[in-house]
Amino acid sequence: MINIIKYDDSEGKKLVEALLSRSQLEHGNVQEIVNGIIADIKANGDKALFEYTKKFDKFDVNAENILVTQEEIDEAYKSVDEDLIRVIKRSARRIGDFHEKQKINSWLEPSKNGEMLGQMIRPLEKVGVYVPGGKAAYPSSVLMNIIPAKVAGVEEIVMTTPPSADGKISPTTIVAAHIAGVHKIYKAGGAQAVAALAFGTESVPKVDKIVGPGNIFVALAKRSVYGYVNIDSVAGPSEILILADDSADPEYVAADLLSQAEHDELASAVLITDSRELAEKVQIEAEKQTNALERKEIIKKSQDNYGAIIVVENFDEACDLCNKIAPEHLEISTREPFSLLPKIQNAGAIFLGHYTPEPLGDYMAGPNHVLPTGGTARFFSPLSIDDYIKKSSIISFSKEAMEELGEDVIKFAEAEGLTAHANSIKVRMKK
Repeated sequence: MINIIKYDDSEGKKLVEALLSRSQLEHGNVQEIVNGIIADIKANGDKALFEYTKKFDKFDVNAENILVTQEEIDEAYKSVDEDLIRVIKRSARRIGDFHEKQKINSWLEPSKNGEMLGQMIRPLEKVGVYVPGGKAAYPSSVLMNIIPAKVAGVEEIVMTTPPSADGKISPTTIVAAHIAGVHKIYKAGGAQAVAALAFGTESVPKVDKIVGPGNIFVALAKRSVYGYVNIDSVAGPSEILILADDSADPEYVAADLLSQAEHDELASAVLITDSRELAEKVQIEAEKQTNALERKEIIKKSQDNYGAIIVVENFDEACDLCNKIAPEHLEISTREPFSLLPKIQNAGAIFLGHYTPEPLGDYMAGPNHVLPTGGTARFFSPLSIDDYIKKSSIISFSKEAMEELGEDVIKFAEAEGLTAHANSIKVRMKK
């Protein structure tokens, strides 16, 4: 059962500390194992990749069968329900439309004195998308990671995902990747796949950036190869925070809390309200709904570990606590949700109103569902096309424009003791 807490400074501080101290990256000697796998892949390429795939996924992979073929793509379409394909395509269109609006253009601004400054926008050349395997398939995450790269104009988008023992990939994963615009799909998973993307092997190309969720081995591998390549983030457990007043429906609020609690025993689901009556009704409703859900054991552990209903005096207190927690998902379920928006500083995605539940954002709304977790919404943003582009500054000066700033540059450089810097201006000023 979710506990009801009366908010005060000590209780709020205790909750925030508990939420921000959650970690999926503290697991004994896993980092040591990951480091060994990365070093092996870096040194031995395909040979090591194939050995680890045989060891962990039981599939005897080689250079001929590591790549998903067009025949396998065609077969996947035949085995996925036609109505699900329709839904995936509709979701893909909405995600694409939203991310199209994020595009920014290169610009160049001349001035009268011969000075020209600007910024050049270019997409990354190659991106690797990691997709978890196992029993669960998450085509929505496939769309969310690939489509922004496609919209940004990335030249080559490759995907890696662990195969089953018979070398199969989930059909829905293949279909979603194909609809999203992936170029190649490789049958490889775990830290070995991350290392292959980071350093390249004879079969798998080296990429510029690796995105996508994964287990502890994948997360630590991504963190370890950062610097050789870029990464999106190291994702933490899922979380939702709901701000609700007495206009909220307890059944809706409880359902939305449980929608995140079912992800993981470390997931966090928190309600903040100024209504004690709502708090008690949501507590009862959440217990009732939990008992009817398939993943109730995970939900109960999540509630025990990181679930709470916090009763506050007013929504100034509520927004203050929300900004400290900086939730991945924030629902504002009040009479006038837009009135609270100016008070929110830190949140990954904000869902406004009684009919905007978080799962809309997971699947169909359009904004990206890859969001900052663990309080990192204080300084990180949702995945976007900005993650798949790079910017170059453009600088051009005429002789006259250079001379106008020349003495100041010399003064600055000499103050820093960089006389060669100063000299590169001086030799031009002399002429």
